[in-house]
Amino acid sequence: MRELVRRVEAATPPARDRALDALRGLAILGVVLGHWLVTALVADSGTVRVASPLQDLPEFTPVSWVFQTLAVFFLVGGKVAASSHQASRARRESYRQWLTARLGRLFRPVAAVLALWSVAALAMLATGVPWPTVYALGKLVLSPLWFLLVFAALTAATPLVTRVHPLWPLAVVLHVDVIRFALDGPAWLGWTNVAAGWLVPYCLGTAWSRRGREDRTTGWALLLGGAATTTALVLYAGYPGSMVGVPGAPVSNLNPPTLAAVTFGLAQCGGALLLLGPLRRTLRRPAVWAAVALLNLGAMTVFLWHQTAMIAVTATGLMAGELLGHGPLVGLHSVPDGYGWVLARLAWLPLFALALLVCVAAFRTHERGGRHAARESRPEARGEIRRA
Repeated sequence: MRELVRRVEAATPPARDRALDALRGLAILGVVLGHWLVTALVADSGTVRVASPLQDLPEFTPVSWVFQTLAVFFLVGGKVAASSHQASRARRESYRQWLTARLGRLFRPVAAVLALWSVAALAMLATGVPWPTVYALGKLVLSPLWFLLVFAALTAATPLVTRVHPLWPLAVVLHVDVIRFALDGPAWLGWTNVAAGWLVPYCLGTAWSRRGREDRTTGWALLLGGAATTTALVLYAGYPGSMVGVPGAPVSNLNPPTLAAVTFGLAQCGGALLLLGPLRRTLRRPAVWAAVALLNLGAMTVFLWHQTAMIAVTATGLMAGELLGHGPLVGLHSVPDGYGWVLARLAWLPLFALALLVCVAAFRTHERGGRHAARESRPEARGEIRRA
């Protein structure tokens, strides 16, 4: 382990901003833990359905504030994409070369997920698994792919996005919500916010890249202003308090994004900017940086396979329970309607993490990129780290 840490530290370029990798890693881990904590697979009348503890335990709504971290990922993504595009132009590379390198890492791992789950779905249907169960599991695994599609579209538009002020997409979100909720407009109009809503933190990232430095004053303004606006929207404008979707709720802040989700994301972006200094100091420790670097090497694999890991543990527990004649295992495939479920779910998290490590070990090779991707999106020590 010490040798691994030494080699990662020695191979990391001195100019690399390690805090960006840390923010990206924290954003991915936030999504993973959030899904594991607020998603339950309930065995009910021979089928499996998806439920959420937030339905019966709204006092745990603040959990969604901690683990809904997508805005930070878009902030970092905008910063890194804009910087890499500028560097690509300096090397006289074409837009196509740059975009191929940027998108390759996103979509190479997707093929493995789609292939495995296509086979799994056919196998489940052939062996008599009810369609509602197959649909629920497939939707749970594939629904995060919307994030990749939006992120890919914004990445492709980076040369144009660098000229857009974040207030413009924020204004679009505001007007869409006014039409939807205040003027009783069509619900489909809300899907405009899928692009506009996530364009706000992405634009902040590109603006950060243009300026070349972060400003603590901006960080505090985003944190305090975003938090105050989100609080007002929840308390006085009728927006849900949860920043993730809750099954059965009439309105979701995330699907599609609402103004409250966007202002909450602005607060998160402000907090991320304020964390940069402490993160940079912490990441001077070689062991801490090695952990962050290794996580980033498989970040997309972790994101794509974390739901599969949870499903695998749940399915194994369900089959074991049936063989042993036990009822639903609390916290795994029981109804999430009490504090006992929450405590039990926390106890299951290490098994979810172990299953995810198996998935990462099996499928991380699909995230390996070519020469340009290696240069732009990962530590230059990619080969050294992997061999270690």
